[in-house]
Amino acid sequence: MKPSLYTILSPALLNLYDVSNSVVVIIDILRATSTIATAMENGAKSIIPVDSVAECIRIGKQIDAITAGERDGKVAEGLQHGNSPFEYPESFIKGRTLVLTTTNGTKLLHMALDKGATDIITGAFSNLDVICDYLLKQKKPVVLACAAWKDKVNMEDTLFAGAVIQRIREHVTINCDASHLALTLYEAAKDNMFEFMKSRNASHYQRLSSFGLERDIRFCLEPNTVRALPVYENGKLVNKSLAS
Repeated sequence: MKPSLYTILSPALLNLYDVSNSVVVIIDILRATSTIATAMENGAKSIIPVDSVAECIRIGKQIDAITAGERDGKVAEGLQHGNSPFEYPESFIKGRTLVLTTTNGTKLLHMALDKGATDIITGAFSNLDVICDYLLKQKKPVVLACAAWKDKVNMEDTLFAGAVIQRIREHVTINCDASHLALTLYEAAKDNMFEFMKSRNASHYQRLSSFGLERDIRFCLEPNTVRALPVYENGKLVNKSLAS
């Protein structure tokens, strides 16, 4: 029997799914999970995802870590660093711990924990093949959990879910209309996802481009640039790269 795969297009729908025995993939392409993959690839010791700015600051002071995050696409008040992958080169992040809070992605991770999830990873286009390899090796039910934008479905997270589905669909059982929708969207967009989002006025494209962050958008839509595999263990994300 093939394991099941479900796609959750918004955190508002999480309560409808049993995530306790599944690998839960947290997806926040623009930009949390893309930034996590980049920081991990560049040698971050670990990343502690938290759901509030206050908690981010508290833990950062307690363990002398880098504190970073955003609210509404901008650096959160009280934090020195934001949520752009370009902020975390090896020269800055190698060997250090990052405490991160974001509008959607880190919040969803904690929601999944509260629902009983015990196997959580974070996925981005930059580590797409690594994520798919991990899911195939686990041979467990899969839940693709899109962080969306303040509970509203967004295009880029749905596209990533579709990309995963396209690669592993022969190995899972899919009885889920959200998964079929995600796959259909991805197959329409895969040749140039940036232009696809731009031409359709995707909400997060508009939001970030209004801040001059088109470079971030392009970077976050580029597949398979890293081999990092962020796995949540004991309150933090650590790199369990299959290549290591």
